[in-house]
Amino acid sequence: MSIRAGREQMMAAEGELWLLSALEVLEARREGAALAADRGERALCDNACLIARALERDGKPVFADGRAVLAGLRVEDIARLSGQWADFNREENPSPVGSGEEQERRKKAWSTRVMSAFNGACSACSALFPRRNAPGT
Repeated sequence: MSIRAGREQMMAAEGELWLLSALEVLEARREGAALAADRGERALCDNACLIARALERDGKPVFADGRAVLAGLRVEDIARLSGQWADFNREENPSPVGSGEEQERRKKAWSTRVMSAFNGACSACSALFPRRNAPGT
């Protein structure tokens, strides 16, 4: 019996995408770091390793590891599958601070809040009070 209320897998064209534990995601990142030759390759390698762990067909992994994913799929397919997995994971494991839309709304509200004219954020207000380098100047 599972204590999860939601689904643990979703269908994709290539098979079933399964939710992963935190340890499995961490292991995928470590494998991705080992595969990547430089920083520019890191995201693709991480996603390939994630797909290797999350994608199954008939109860068996479709790919042996991240290298096999890189050899067997196009970049677009890796991006699509990792995006589907991320959306599925977010849907089944929502953030404690709300949905993605709610988080974006909060970020925008925080970034556009009224700032004090004296902290340099508002140049029009700061112009009314020119900076003085020394007393009396």
